[in-house]
Amino acid sequence: MSGEKRTLGAAIFADIEDNEYLNKIHEKVLYNYALRLLQLTKKEPLPFGQKEKRDALRFADLLSKSNDPEKANAHKIWAQEIVILLNELYPEDTLIKLYAGDVFSSIGNHKGIEHINSEYQDITALERFFSEFRDDYLTIPAEPSEKFFAAQKAAYDHLTDECFSYSAPTSMGKSFIMRMFIKNEVIHGAQKNYALIVPTKALINEVRGKVIDDLGENGNLQKINYLDRCNYRVVTAASDIALEEEHNYIFALTPERLLYLLISQPKVQIDYLFVDEAHKLSGKNSRAPFYYKVVDMLLKREHKPHFIFASPNIPNPQVYLRMMTDIEAGDDNNLAITYSPVVQVKFLVDLKNKEIQVYNEHNGKRIHVANIRDMKGRKANLTDILVWFESMNDRLPEERRKQTIVYFNGRNKAIDAARKISDAIGDAGVKNDPVLETLAKDIRQEVHGDYFLAEMIRKGIAYHIGYLPASIRARIETLFQEGHITIMFCTSTLLEGVNLPADNLFITDNKIFRGEMEPVDFRNLIGRVGRISFNLFGNVYFVSEETEKVESDDYVRMLQEKVPEQVLSITTDPKVLKKVEKKYVADILKSGSSVIPQRVNEEGKALQSEESYIMMRKFGLILLRDIVEDKDTLVRREFKQFLTDEDERNIRAKFKNTETVPDDDINTSVDQTKRLIIAIKRDNLRYPDVKDGYFKHDVVLAFLRKLSDVFQWKIYESNTLGKDTLLSWYAVILCEWMEGNGLNYIMRAALKHHREHPENFWINNYTRDVYNDNDKIHRNIVFADTLEVIENIVLFSISNYFLRFSNEFRRIKGDDELDANNWYEYVEYGTTNPLTILLQRNGFSRESARFIKENPEYVVKDGSTGKLKLKASLSKCGRTSVENEVEYIRQNIPGIFVDEED
Repeated sequence: MSGEKRTLGAAIFADIEDNEYLNKIHEKVLYNYALRLLQLTKKEPLPFGQKEKRDALRFADLLSKSNDPEKANAHKIWAQEIVILLNELYPEDTLIKLYAGDVFSSIGNHKGIEHINSEYQDITALERFFSEFRDDYLTIPAEPSEKFFAAQKAAYDHLTDECFSYSAPTSMGKSFIMRMFIKNEVIHGAQKNYALIVPTKALINEVRGKVIDDLGENGNLQKINYLDRCNYRVVTAASDIALEEEHNYIFALTPERLLYLLISQPKVQIDYLFVDEAHKLSGKNSRAPFYYKVVDMLLKREHKPHFIFASPNIPNPQVYLRMMTDIEAGDDNNLAITYSPVVQVKFLVDLKNKEIQVYNEHNGKRIHVANIRDMKGRKANLTDILVWFESMNDRLPEERRKQTIVYFNGRNKAIDAARKISDAIGDAGVKNDPVLETLAKDIRQEVHGDYFLAEMIRKGIAYHIGYLPASIRARIETLFQEGHITIMFCTSTLLEGVNLPADNLFITDNKIFRGEMEPVDFRNLIGRVGRISFNLFGNVYFVSEETEKVESDDYVRMLQEKVPEQVLSITTDPKVLKKVEKKYVADILKSGSSVIPQRVNEEGKALQSEESYIMMRKFGLILLRDIVEDKDTLVRREFKQFLTDEDERNIRAKFKNTETVPDDDINTSVDQTKRLIIAIKRDNLRYPDVKDGYFKHDVVLAFLRKLSDVFQWKIYESNTLGKDTLLSWYAVILCEWMEGNGLNYIMRAALKHHREHPENFWINNYTRDVYNDNDKIHRNIVFADTLEVIENIVLFSISNYFLRFSNEFRRIKGDDELDANNWYEYVEYGTTNPLTILLQRNGFSRESARFIKENPEYVVKDGSTGKLKLKASLSKCGRTSVENEVEYIRQNIPGIFVDEED
């Protein structure tokens, strides 16, 4: 027998999760909660007397005080779950609220005490002293009326480190910690620049809005605009006009935008780089190389920033610190948080076997709740289930109504499901809500009168797709948060950090597009329901439909699978960048070529996905640049086994002493740049002249075809710009966009194009059809395709190529050669109009800038400077989206507004 002494606590908590009585009463709580939640009044709840209730509360109290070195956080989350569900079952029971207060106090979940309205107070003088000490310790310096969770405080205290990486559950508020750090720095006089990297463009406006809320007049009781007082500006693009003035900056950018900022504004100093959703550095995705590139560029600077990485749910956040050093940092530089202040109750909705089960994540068991056929005569399809949920919701008092998100693994599926529930609810589902009616009207005016979303909105139904116009998407998010919209259909944009508070989450597939979710993405998705700012828990429904391959067993397997340790995308790994792919790139560079085409087999069939190919090629371009510059970087080290020192010397000699030296722009390669220089110098390639701001389709298409040859789109953009049939379609949208036409006008042009070319119509990526203009579904497919082309082709692919063309043209012909005809600028701002461009450079969206241009009574000229300014009355112009933007821009760029008397 071992002579080691065990404490009483260690003995109690070592195997408490195996306690038969605890598991029995917990299963009763889960089952009875499921009956109440689903309003299954005809089914008898399991007997649960006063003794069992008290015992459950005592177990919860005990679990909340767990000190087990490995299981303490799991025990505390279980304690929370018990008291939260008991409070839902017995909302008037004061004993439960008192116990809940004790549980949340022990855990340090002060938000839990607020949400549950507990009157609990620490009993002994010692407890009160400790509670006051802890509250003082956890007080947020920038928000003295608010408290951190202990785990948040632990991360916050490390943000002054030279480099730090932390992970936490999705509900823990990782980006909130960063913002509170920035706010505290700013209000206490720091003169620094901060960059927040977000994974998608869709998140930029949300982050910008939150930062302005933190530091603007709404962020403190004194109504002080700290942005203005401390001379800070929130910047979201390298072209923002604030960068031409003397300020400190808070950047909210995607990695691509930050790269172009560093290239175009090399003198802008970055003091802190915050990388949110840092697990993108581990995935097989085309964005990952941009993260590596910007980190490497900043590391080369004499004044290096602090590097802070935040990621969800991963066990080894220190892996991302390898980007700064060849080895992973020690324990002092990373923190993996497993505690979550909210809980999720999991349900399996098996539409194949017509059954609903509640899943007990603590022991892996499934508890039968009901047969779907018996649930008030419900059919076994998802639309009926969702309609049933909405009808239950409508019967609740307004303050108790729930909000639901439904996840689909593709755009068309999400839109189709939203349309089905809208049709099923019918006209009776129209809520007659003035704010919904206003948004519906604006969608019809801004997009099209036949756009499905406009009619759905009136019923409190919406879909959230990444390509939606930013102003509309922002209003949808706001109305969902406020409870006007009660059901939202989403795609993988939900995984990118979009903060939508939901009570219910329906997951209809375990895939993102065609590939199964990685465990980190699966956990991240589940964590999107139950957000501590809004509620203490959420319900997740895993749906197995008859028409889909995913089974309930697949969901259970993924629920039981732990998030594995992550690797960097550049690391040789069968799931990310394969050994054969690294050798393939190295062999191409050794041959003296920079052309990196997609890997194919002997029959010409692709051996890698498009996403994997783009990632591989961009890492190849980074590698070439690092070798030519002879820089010791992580990317170069990771390719070392395939390149000898002599190989690298030969590559350097081949590429260094030429006009087309590899540069930092990893969107184009040396071979593309070489062809571009020849086209400009020898063939005098230039943007065609524009007359009166109008673009002719044939002229634009001809220019795009020339660029296709120069940039070799058939090789590098084979699925989009490299297809001539699609190029004509893109030219239609591009012309309308650069002319400054509104979305509604662009939609009409798109419909006209398809009427004239009905044969080139795709229902989805796999199904071709003949376009029928009388079919509303066909018209909505055109609307969706058009918005996607604007977002992904015009504003991303074409914009990047035009930027490269403009920069190279200026370098060869002179800086002033494009001042009167810069198509890159016309694409970036969607207009040739100087006022519309100026307004966008000050932070307005394209749609709002168009509105202001069309209503010149809001524009005045400053008598002393001659600069154009806006009247303050624009904040009451009657256009909701414009008024919303004015609220933020007025705080961020106050100098652009004048009072009416001026």
